[in-house]
This record gives sequence, structure tokens and C-alpha cells, in this order.
Amino acid sequence: MPQLLNDVLVRPDCRHFRGDVPCRPNKTDGYVCESCPVYAPVTQRLLIIKLGAIGDVIRTTPLLRRLRQEFPGCFITWLTLTPAILPPGEVDEILRFDFASTLHLQAREFDAVYNLDKEKEACALLNTISAKVKFGYALRSSDGVAWPVNAQADHKFLTGVFDQLSLENQKPYVQEIFELCGFDFRGEEYVFDTHEDKGYTWDSLPPPLPANPRIGLNTGCGDRWTTRLWSDEKWLTLIALLQNAGYAPVLLGGEAEHARNQRLHQATGAAYPGTFPLPQFINLLYQLDAIVTQVTMAMHISIALRKPTILINNIFNAYEFDLYGRGQIVQPDRDCVCFYRGTCKLGTSCMEDLPAEKVFAAVQASIPLVAVARTL
Repeated sequence: MPQLLNDVLVRPDCRHFRGDVPCRPNKTDGYVCESCPVYAPVTQRLLIIKLGAIGDVIRTTPLLRRLRQEFPGCFITWLTLTPAILPPGEVDEILRFDFASTLHLQAREFDAVYNLDKEKEACALLNTISAKVKFGYALRSSDGVAWPVNAQADHKFLTGVFDQLSLENQKPYVQEIFELCGFDFRGEEYVFDTHEDKGYTWDSLPPPLPANPRIGLNTGCGDRWTTRLWSDEKWLTLIALLQNAGYAPVLLGGEAEHARNQRLHQATGAAYPGTFPLPQFINLLYQLDAIVTQVTMAMHISIALRKPTILINNIFNAYEFDLYGRGQIVQPDRDCVCFYRGTCKLGTSCMEDLPAEKVFAAVQASIPLVAVARTL
């Protein structure tokens, strides 16, 4: 509420107000609260706690669209371990999870808090934050485990603690998150920054459309669940199929995939731009016409960029992934028996039973060899 301090009107409820330094309208235009033409009162103060991995943070961003729709004029604070991945123009306040941010949040009041993580520190934080309503997971003080704070969180909680229920689940992750927060999911897209304004140049890439469609091949999958890895031989076959048909494959990955991508580049001549910091890597994917990837960060980025995504999957429930009608999910011909496992119980991963021809057919169905407009 507005207050008088030494006969000066101050509006701490304005979204521009900082408290420790002049707000931007005051700094740039000399506006003061009493007559400010850009005064914007905050109607609701909302906090999202999503600490997790980069991909998990990315695929939670559709929630921003719904919160803005449901609560016009709201002020959204997001606490995370990966603040750089969030678009600052879409989140009012982005905080890195550390002691200072925790102390800051515990001294504030929110209209609603959404804790989407079951990590004990995230749940404990929800217990200690003042809010009119809370969603997601809290910490049970009696035994120190994560627990649903209300019935909306029951489904997502149970699929995370029992493999049998997770295997039976037919709801995409984004739908589960929306329901956990008390909303129905209406196909809201990710909120994401293409980094197209950073001035990156890509002279090493094949020419853009209407020449041969550029198909990104993300050859790694991280080191947690290595049963997802596809062999060099499979990638070599896929590259040959793409090149012979008129596509332009582009090898993608980080430092862990660098040696493999160099081998594939030397063997096939497929473009390999190299490895890059995250914003530049995101912009690289934005230049492509489709992405072939296993379940990893590149998958989340591809979906967020609204690229046709050919998702290679074996150990996860395919219903978990919503490609928004763009692309296909391709799985091995042999049923996988290693649900969420990092090692194969049979000794040889079922990924060896995924023919390159099957992935190639999914590329053809998703990106026909015609001029494709690159839009976002």
C-alpha cells in the first residue's frame, strides 16, 4: 500500500519499486511515485521453486503463461539453481538458490508458492515460507521426507515413488505439473529465449532453407542413464541415409560428446560446429530445421524452440513427453526392461535394436524434403 515518508509518497506495491536503489523509471525519466505515469501495482506475489536440472527448469516454463493469464498484474519470483536459463523478460525476479536468497524469501509473504521439487531442501523451504496458499511438496517434520502439501500433488508424487504407477501413467510431465498447481493443461507452450539477438554467426553450418533441411543430431545423453546411448555405427548409418536423401546433418553435443562428434565428422563430412556455452548452443539449435535427440537437455531445448523433435527413447515412459504435435517418438523394436535404469539388466542395451532406418523414417515424416519456413 502507498505510504508517506517525510511527506513523500512511496508506492512499494509497484512492480518497478526496488527499495534499495532508485527504480528504473526514476533513474531514466525522473518519475516519482506521486505522479508516476507508469505506476504498476502488483496484484499477486507468486513464488515458483524449481531448483533442478536445466531441462527440468525449461519444461516448467509453460506454467508462466498460465499464471499470467490467471493472475493479471502478478509478480513472479523464481528460485532455481540455473537462473541463466530463465528469460528475464518473463520472470520478474530470478533468484539463485543460496543462503542469501533463502533468508530473503523467508522474510517475505506471498499469495501463492509452488514448490515443484522433492529435494529435501526445497521442501524444507516451503515449510518456512509465509504464503496464503501452497502447492507441491513440503517436508514431513516427523521423518524428513518429501510429502504432498495437498491432494493436487498426489498423482505426481506417487508416480515418482512407485515404478509401477510411473509405468502406468499416461499424462505428460507438463500436464502433471499444471495439475499439481491447481490448473488444467491447455497446451501452453514453453517460454524461452532463442538468443537470436546476441549476434552469433554460423558460417560453419550448411546453407539455410530452401536448400537441404538442416537436421541436428544430438549424439549424447549425459552420464546418469547411459542405457540411452546409441552406438557410433547407428549414427553413421543415419548420417549416410540423411545425406543420400538430401538432408544436411549437423552434429551436436557438449564436451562429453566432442570426441565422438569429431569421429563422426571425419568419417562422414557431416557438419560439426563444435561445443559452445549454453546460450550459444541454444541459438545453434534455433538455426536448425529439426532435432534428433535422446532424452536429454537438447530435447527440452528443441521442444522449447518449437522445432520438430525426433525423440529416441527407451528407458522412460513415452507418455511423459509432449512434443506439441511436432516430430515423433521413436523406440527400439525390442521392449525395454530397464525402466529408469542406468545399466542394462540384459547386458546389451535395447538401443542396439533401434534401426537407423526407423529414425530416418521419422525425420522424413516430420521434415519432408521441401522448403520449410523457420518460425518460432
